[in-house]
Amino acid sequence: QVQLVESGGGFVQAGGSLRLSCAASGSIFRANAMAWYRQAPGNLRELVASVTNSGRTTYANSVKGRFTISRDNAKNTLYLQMNSLKPEDTAVYYCAAGFVLRDYDIPNDYWGQGTQVTVSS
Repeated sequence: QVQLVESGGGFVQAGGSLRLSCAASGSIFRANAMAWYRQAPGNLRELVASVTNSGRTTYANSVKGRFTISRDNAKNTLYLQMNSLKPEDTAVYYCAAGFVLRDYDIPNDYWGQGTQVTVSS
């Protein structure tokens, strides 16, 4: 059974930094795109950043220049370096990935349980 486990969330003052990690466990044939989403209270879940298995990255306009997404394909691990954090970055951050479990399978989406990031002003 494949699971995604996030870590690294916490409480930080505005202007500070945090690094989120997301480790995949289980047998995975191929990892497609991996991404970070976030959801603040009362808001819809939104895409923060994504990275393809070839390394192409995409960022939400609100985090460009402040956040950096990266992945370690050998470890099926995803990272999000968050710098210059703002109170509006406060949310639950979710890791998501498209995994193919066997060579004859189609990709399926997997989600982590979420990690809270709180930025105080």
